[in-house]
Amino acid sequence: MSRRLINPARRLADASIPFGITLHAKSRSTPLLSIGLVLLGAILLVAYSYSGSGWSRGDVDAVSKLQGGVSCTLEVQQTLPFLKKAYGDGMHNVLHVGPDTCSVVSRLLKEDDMEAWGVEPYDLDDVDNQCRTLVQRGIVRVADIKFPLPYRAKSFSLVIVSDALDYLSPRYLNRTLPELARVSSGGLVIFTGFPAPQRVKAAGFSRFGRPAKMRSSSWWIRYFVQTSLEENESATKKFEQAAAKRSYKSACQVFHLKSYR
Repeated sequence: MSRRLINPARRLADASIPFGITLHAKSRSTPLLSIGLVLLGAILLVAYSYSGSGWSRGDVDAVSKLQGGVSCTLEVQQTLPFLKKAYGDGMHNVLHVGPDTCSVVSRLLKEDDMEAWGVEPYDLDDVDNQCRTLVQRGIVRVADIKFPLPYRAKSFSLVIVSDALDYLSPRYLNRTLPELARVSSGGLVIFTGFPAPQRVKAAGFSRFGRPAKMRSSSWWIRYFVQTSLEENESATKKFEQAAAKRSYKSACQVFHLKSYR
């Protein structure tokens, strides 16, 4: 399944990644060393060209696997039992926002007494029949999350976001985060990448017209305070206790926030 960014005309002109590499041929260099340097230069050239034109979802996934990257969207599915422990009946009507939302929504719909919806921030090109059906039924929507979401206030008991906010500048976060909180009634769960050296490696590539910026937990906490979003301490404690019982160590940062009153 390949995906491209929505509204490519909105990409920032300075989204390309500057770099420079010079290959100096030496008479004593081994053929393998020369070949390795040529391959490295080719990879960087491909990355440079894509950073200006935008990566498709397939390109990001391919490079992520090559580098051993981790998907926070996949982690949403892996931590679903812990989320259920933390929110209980509060997960009866869930909205997931992020790439590969069809897979998350399909997983959530398999749970008893649970309704699920999704917002995909990429255009969908080659999708499987299951995802196509979810889109046709209006369960999954393709939308640019930098703009107001097509839902009424408090439409969902819980909103889960993954692999999305790391690619937004503070300017757009100021719009998107309050909007996500607006459509939730029982809480907001955010999965984001770790800063180096624990960073989610796929995040180094361009999405939403800019490279990902891995922010620390202290940065996010300050930002939540600025946007009047309070931590859901009860949900955080229950989530961490459930994860500890399974000896599960998260590869992403997970923040549990209260909805606006």
